[in-house]
Amino acid sequence: MAAHFDPPEYPCKKSTLPPRPKLTGEQEGKYKQVLQFLQEKTEFPTSEKGAEKNSGPMEPLTDEEKAWLSEECILRYLRATKWNVADAEKRLLSTLGWRREFGVERTRSNTITADKVAVENESGKELIFGFDNDSRPCLALRNGRQNTEPSHRQVEHMFFMLERAIDYMPPGQEQLALLIDFKAHTKLGKKVPSMTTGRQVLHILQTHYPERLGKALLTNLPWIAWTFMKIIHPFIDPTTREKLVFTKPFPDYVPKEQLEKEYGGDVDFEYKQDKYWPKMNEIADKKHAAFMAQYHKLGGGIGLSEEKMRQPLDSDDQATLVGGMKKLAV
Repeated sequence: MAAHFDPPEYPCKKSTLPPRPKLTGEQEGKYKQVLQFLQEKTEFPTSEKGAEKNSGPMEPLTDEEKAWLSEECILRYLRATKWNVADAEKRLLSTLGWRREFGVERTRSNTITADKVAVENESGKELIFGFDNDSRPCLALRNGRQNTEPSHRQVEHMFFMLERAIDYMPPGQEQLALLIDFKAHTKLGKKVPSMTTGRQVLHILQTHYPERLGKALLTNLPWIAWTFMKIIHPFIDPTTREKLVFTKPFPDYVPKEQLEKEYGGDVDFEYKQDKYWPKMNEIADKKHAAFMAQYHKLGGGIGLSEEKMRQPLDSDDQATLVGGMKKLAV
């Protein structure tokens, strides 16, 4: 069988989508309160600290940010704050400030680009590859392939990949699956994240990506990794802790058709930076552009449905989108 170099674009037929929970009347009312709060604001903080202190530079929302503030996004923050309206509003403002400051928004001058973090992935230490049984995109973290020293760019790379995994989500899916492998690479040796990096990533994930983690599968943990997990365990919130699965076979959670042979799947995958990296980003950019095209087609604004924005474009809209992307590439 020929080796595969590119990531799958869609879940396989075996994957399903869990039903979306229905809101109670009280929950619907709280959602409307947060939506109104966001719609009535004209300017938003440009940093996390500015949001916390309600000070510093403020700017209006871009279309990208309005699209991010979807119905599902607001509900994720409400669930994460146990339906406390004031806390959800505060956390949404904090995340908006963080996103602007950190560089995950595509339209800002400080955006983290594929070129900036490409060197971090030369060893294939992070992969968006396949979808789990519940149609969540799988982001594989292969710590044994760590190829760079601890730095802020390592953290930027992590959340660049997480944002691209979100782009891969099919309509109706809001979460991703992490496949974390600590097995040492023959050439790169045994490495685990530094305590500082681990805590920083965990803080960002829990604070600014609430309800985004569906499952985290961990395998091949040597004693040093177990020690790392024991140290960091107190900093993991109970909701995240419930989603951690240790040393269980990956095929129990991911269809073999979209899982590497290394983990018990059927795919003979080989990482080639010059093949995988441009293709993974091309697919993510195409899906994100389609998401934004649907945003405009639905009328724009805060509170639109993520599920509707992730629906495939019709043939005419797709042709227009492809033409526009080709012009941008010139």
